[in-house]
Amino acid sequence: MTPIAVNLTGVVETPTMPSTPYLVDADGHPYVPLGDCGVVLGVHIGDGVFDHDADHVAPGVTLSHADQSARHALTAFACFGNRAMVRTGAAAGAPGFVLGKRGEQGRVIVVFDDETLAQLVPGDTIVVRGRGQGAELPGVHLLNADPDALDLLPLVIGDGQVHATVRAVFPSRVAGNGIGRPAQMWDIDLQLTPDDPEAAGLRLGDLVAVDDLDVRHNTGYRGGYRTVGLIVHGGSPLPGHGPGLMPILCAPAANLPVSLTGDAAPQLTLDRLHFRP
Repeated sequence: MTPIAVNLTGVVETPTMPSTPYLVDADGHPYVPLGDCGVVLGVHIGDGVFDHDADHVAPGVTLSHADQSARHALTAFACFGNRAMVRTGAAAGAPGFVLGKRGEQGRVIVVFDDETLAQLVPGDTIVVRGRGQGAELPGVHLLNADPDALDLLPLVIGDGQVHATVRAVFPSRVAGNGIGRPAQMWDIDLQLTPDDPEAAGLRLGDLVAVDDLDVRHNTGYRGGYRTVGLIVHGGSPLPGHGPGLMPILCAPAANLPVSLTGDAAPQLTLDRLHFRP
């Protein structure tokens, strides 16, 4: 079956916070979060997840909607690789692409080139051509990804299985915020810090595998299953949080074999997205 597409409208967020700016890190120290929403400048696909002094930082812009039900639909239907276009403001007509999504009532992450980002402001309207949710692969559950964008990633799709080349493989115990929630609308924060050797070299846009994690419905532990996803935002000092993994593939591990990349270069780049046919 061929997946359908729907036009979705989102609005560029403005950062907000309560009357006190402080959050508390894992060691009890207060910090002021920066970079987790709105128009983020100076952060790119391919940057390390701990390169920036920020909290849950994602490249590009985050989209929301004033109507919460519409916001949920925007988050659920938008998929990696979907095309986006600015419809209002100084950057009207500029193209972008969906990188991923994350929780907090639903946010869609859209990447643009630096010139476009410099012209965008909170409140600008962006249209996303939502396509991919509900598409199927034999033997492997596919979610949150436009099937036509899978060739941008180091995947080999075979008969009843998909082989993925990933930056790292983690046990399910590192899965933090996002557990118990529907993976079509949330990412999963990996509880990693800059001091964890297994997190070395992890970049925005990388593929990562998590063993014994089933995201086909609500996210949770299931022995023998494996989830492969895309890193869509950076680390966080907040306990239970960390680099964000948006699931795109899930199956019994035998149907989803992985190998570790030996290449330190980014697995995904903005140039690849923009030169997509």
